[in-house]
Amino acid sequence: MSKKIAKVVKMELPGGDAKPGPKLASAGVVMPKFCTDFNAKTADRRGEIVPVIITAYEDKTFSFVIKTSPVAGLILKAAGVSKGSGNSKNIVGHISKEDLRKIAEYKLPDLNCHDVESAMKIVAGSCRNMGIKVDD
Repeated sequence: MSKKIAKVVKMELPGGDAKPGPKLASAGVVMPKFCTDFNAKTADRRGEIVPVIITAYEDKTFSFVIKTSPVAGLILKAAGVSKGSGNSKNIVGHISKEDLRKIAEYKLPDLNCHDVESAMKIVAGSCRNMGIKVDD
């Protein structure tokens, strides 16, 4: 017999550094256990924001799925800037085509496309919107 789902929560937590707090309390999970499990699985992604989908069950157990980091953070890291410009007119940074391909390959499982070329177009669109120019 399957467990009854009490709540499903999507969050973005720091990789390898999740702490008990109001965000996790709203999910209805046993916070110390979740933090220990999450930090162990994301220790290699310390310093990144890690999206996670937490499913809390009525019997106070939980499961979670870790997703790939947000595209914006990956682009900013590759470009070496702290934030984008917010529009395509003001160019605040540059990334290479190779960096674009690496980001697209990393994000492919979470994007709504089937090949790397399509993923590259999606990531390039995010770059344009952030004021990051892709160099050939």
